[in-house]
Amino acid sequence: MDGRTTPESAADETEVSEEASVLVTRDGHVATLTLNRPDRRNAINRAMRKALKSELWRADADDDVRVVVITGAGTAFSSGVDLPEALEGPPPRTEGTSPTQVMRAISKPIIASVNGPCYTGGFELAVNCSFILASDRAEFVDTHAQIGLLNGWGGSALLPRAVGLPAAIQIILSGQAVDAATAERIGLANEVVPHEQLSTRTMDVAQAIAGGHPRAVQRMLRLLKDGAGAPVAHALGLEAEAGATFRRDNADVSARFGRQREAQSERR
Repeated sequence: MDGRTTPESAADETEVSEEASVLVTRDGHVATLTLNRPDRRNAINRAMRKALKSELWRADADDDVRVVVITGAGTAFSSGVDLPEALEGPPPRTEGTSPTQVMRAISKPIIASVNGPCYTGGFELAVNCSFILASDRAEFVDTHAQIGLLNGWGGSALLPRAVGLPAAIQIILSGQAVDAATAERIGLANEVVPHEQLSTRTMDVAQAIAGGHPRAVQRMLRLLKDGAGAPVAHALGLEAEAGATFRRDNADVSARFGRQREAQSERR
């Protein structure tokens, strides 16, 4: 099996990539990438990094994929980079583009479905997603500074934008665990749900996004990311430019609006 995902794939079809280090599951327009080294708490080794980059690019090129979910097999999201492997051989930075650089580059929204411990490199992986949904068993830790390493996958740049500078300094420098409730309170996780409900809630949100207009969702995602942290005047300029260049289909807009009105009426 070559790990390819096609638009014709049936819902819940699971495919294997790079010696099963990443499992790819399709449910409609949602592709779920599962880090699959549960015996090593999904430590991110070379094979997994290669597979993750390949599957992210594949999802981005597939028009039938509208949302990507990243989660972990077993009881952990990820314990971080496989440090024994990294210390014995060439460091990850020698491998070219990092998985998180690919995550930031692709046009599809990425949801981190954090099902358990999420440490260091795994923490950076989650922070690079569009947003985080977490189990009440999730725990977030960054040990880089404690063991003598530096962030290299965007954590020092993105975490302050998510939780504010003081909280980011405490998390990164102390190496202390942030539990799920605290992660939600400080804005690291959008939502925390009971563990057994995480998969269902993640798919509910993913399918809601996937049901939107594909081009509008991708353009809005780009607009939000480009405007984040920019002065308000610049962000407003980006919005005006997007509005001037985005081509809408009035008939499609009207049809989608009608379906939304019908759904709202049914919920009343």
